[in-house]
Amino acid sequence: MRYTAIALDYDGTIAHDGVVPPHVLEGLARLKASGRKLILVTGRELDELLDIFPGITLFDRVVAENGALLYRPASGERKDLGEPPPDAFIECLRASGRSATPSSRPSARTRPSCSRPSPTWASSSR
Repeated sequence: MRYTAIALDYDGTIAHDGVVPPHVLEGLARLKASGRKLILVTGRELDELLDIFPGITLFDRVVAENGALLYRPASGERKDLGEPPPDAFIECLRASGRSATPSSRPSARTRPSCSRPSPTWASSSR
């Protein structure tokens, strides 16, 4: 059986302490040269990843921000994979001392339980 794509996590899989070692980059380049597609999957925010990982261009697609964003390194195209959370949710997070991601995309980081009484949007998302 020949696999045509591989999806890899960033932190703790290809990167350690935020750095991807040269031998891993070389292996990824060999894999890509064999015609396979590389997909990076990460909980990190895309802008942060772009700042710290120049090797991102090896990947065909990046699923970032805990699945909230799809990125194509070759074109720079970004696609939100969900609707932003309701303003009431963001305000609830702020009021409880939490903060949403700067982009306000619907990532797992913006979805902790809010300690305020359940507004209508909280029960309708189930």
